[in-house]
Amino acid sequence: MQRHLFPAPQLTAQKRADAHKRPMRGFTLIELLVALVLMAVMAALSWRGLDAMQRHQSSLALHSQEVLSLQNGLAQWTADLESIETQPSQNSMDWDGRALRLLRRGSQSTGEGLLVVAWAQGQRAQGNVWLRWSSPPLTNRAQMLAAWSQAALWAQNPGDAERLREVIIAPLSSWQIVYFRGGAWSNPLSSADQAQGVPGAPAAGAALPDGVRLVLTLPEGGAVSGTITRDWSRSGLGGS
Repeated sequence: MQRHLFPAPQLTAQKRADAHKRPMRGFTLIELLVALVLMAVMAALSWRGLDAMQRHQSSLALHSQEVLSLQNGLAQWTADLESIETQPSQNSMDWDGRALRLLRRGSQSTGEGLLVVAWAQGQRAQGNVWLRWSSPPLTNRAQMLAAWSQAALWAQNPGDAERLREVIIAPLSSWQIVYFRGGAWSNPLSSADQAQGVPGAPAAGAALPDGVRLVLTLPEGGAVSGTITRDWSRSGLGGS
């Protein structure tokens, strides 16, 4: 009896014809729904990842801006102290418990004259913040006296006109000013060299301290927190 190792060609052709006659099987409704659900889940996860990345970048940019603003503020603080201008029979520095007022030289590059600047802590829309105020360039004593009084008013009860010339430096919980006089650090308000006579006017003969210590307490949760101490000394008294 002869055995065939391969199917007959007629049978193979018949099977191929039957296969072509069978209808193509598509996706069922359940399979489509499952696919749609999986696509929705993947889209949601991708969106959450992008949103978290964007929020992280925004937070990082905000923190960087806060650090840069604080650094610029400390640099400006030192520049103001280094540029103090002494005038006959006038006070060039005054601390009244609210603000530190300074009489300083203007920028040589712009040809500015004298300026009155003030540093204080104030309540603004952002909360408690460290602030700097500056007057326009001054050309005579009357303008200087007016600017000195306006700086004191700005620190106590600022109006819209005074706030136009202020700059917000950084969030602040509290701050402290200490003078170095007679070889020791002391409270500026304990000295007899305070403003006398007309309120807000520079006192005659008030001597500058040998050094000034700035102590800033920054709130928690910011880009920088804790206590920062910055010492400054007059020229010829050693490093700050």
